[in-house]
Amino acid sequence: MMMHKRPEYDDFPLKTYDKFRYADTDRQGHVNNALFSTFLETGRTELLYAAEPLHAENASFVIVSQKLDLLTEIRWPGKVDIGTAVTRVGNSSLSLFQGLYQDGRLAAVADTVIVQMDDHTRKSKPLSPETIERLKQYLVEVQ
Repeated sequence: MMMHKRPEYDDFPLKTYDKFRYADTDRQGHVNNALFSTFLETGRTELLYAAEPLHAENASFVIVSQKLDLLTEIRWPGKVDIGTAVTRVGNSSLSLFQGLYQDGRLAAVADTVIVQMDDHTRKSKPLSPETIERLKQYLVEVQ
């Protein structure tokens, strides 16, 4: 599947949401931009942990890079819709592209690189063939 850098929510293969709390707002009356990373985490964990963890035994997923573009504010009350897609599956890493939406309006996009790390050696550990196949279900090309 091909996806643009400013996609519609329905373009994402994995969808979830978070509800805003009043405490999420800042002095300007909108949802604090620090929470955007939390919303991205909700989308990531839906992919990596919700059904059954995709990491190997004695391994963990760690973020090594994240680029977040804030496009517009999000306002309380309401919810944020979170779209998640895999853009690359490597030997021990994967790349995600995510979008955050309020009322159908794109508020932010993010590119994230995640590495599977061996819990004992603290070095990268190859993804299993099963994990690679499961991740490929969510694979899209972003242009």
